[in-house]
Amino acid sequence: MSEKLIYGIQQIGVGVDDADKAFEWYATRLGSDVMVFDDSNTATYMAPYMGGQHREKRAILAMNMQGGSGYELWQHTGRTPLKASPELRIGDLGINIAKVKSRNIQQSFDRLRAQNVTMLSGITAAPDGRKSFFISDPFGNILQIMELNSWYAASGKDVGGQFGAIIGVSDIGKSMSLYADILGYKNVVYDKSGRFDDLDLLPGGREDFRRVLLAHDNNRVGGFSKLFGDSQIELVQRRSPTLPRRLFEGRFWGDIGYIHLCFDIHNMTDLVAECAEKGYPFTVLSQPDFNMGDANGHWGYLEDNDGTLIEFVQTHKVPLIKKLGLNINLTNRDPNKPLPNWLIKAMAIKRVKF
Repeated sequence: MSEKLIYGIQQIGVGVDDADKAFEWYATRLGSDVMVFDDSNTATYMAPYMGGQHREKRAILAMNMQGGSGYELWQHTGRTPLKASPELRIGDLGINIAKVKSRNIQQSFDRLRAQNVTMLSGITAAPDGRKSFFISDPFGNILQIMELNSWYAASGKDVGGQFGAIIGVSDIGKSMSLYADILGYKNVVYDKSGRFDDLDLLPGGREDFRRVLLAHDNNRVGGFSKLFGDSQIELVQRRSPTLPRRLFEGRFWGDIGYIHLCFDIHNMTDLVAECAEKGYPFTVLSQPDFNMGDANGHWGYLEDNDGTLIEFVQTHKVPLIKKLGLNINLTNRDPNKPLPNWLIKAMAIKRVKF
């Protein structure tokens, strides 16, 4: 049996109340205009996180072909999705912010402001000195636009896909057993505590935090690894008297907010066994050959120490042209070998113009 491999972050799940509006916004503002799939059906496996019932939904996977990870824009269609109440405060338990890469931070800032995007800050320096700023999508989800030198291709856009997330946790030390030991983010870029200027204008951002930025310590291999590129996870622990709360407490998975962080992997069997052995049993696991719209794979979920959902997908098939039956098939490929560039770039045929 071949070893477990983590190719990179495939996508971040974004709960919205209008998938069409969300896709247009992420395409025109963040360049994620390739619609990998558009899937409308009944979500069954996730019933334990949706009030114990199967729920009607629509999910669109949007990608930026310059490199980085995608956005799974997820909408409940059988009920009205709920917003967090009260609203997120930095350090609440769950995925707080998606990180998006920029080639030119000033250009990105000026363009997004001209497009009437909700700007939550000016350009500031992160604890490692890199420049960034914060925005909100139309549903209140916060994104950090940050300079990053990790690209797959150039198509004239100043931003690429997302490359990680800021995740609120209750105990960074305990959380490291998942994010560093299992997911491979063992390189500590910084570990700092106090108040931070870059968070100052965000909700709850003036409190006292410990922030640890983690990067993976080796180049990812196989499949779509070159497209996904480098990624980072920032763990944030609130240290002030204001206790953090779970962002999805009293709500369903798929409601408005960041609902999961998803990793593209190889060898689900070994991963499931490793996670169980280390105290992170899978709470959801699909059949080995599960259809996700026109795509196909084996997927499952586990919870981090605070209940944040981490998804893993062993991708079998990615659709290109449905009418012609053209797909990217990964089932019989060397798991350590990246897909050829021409095949990855063929996904641009699914680009949607606005």
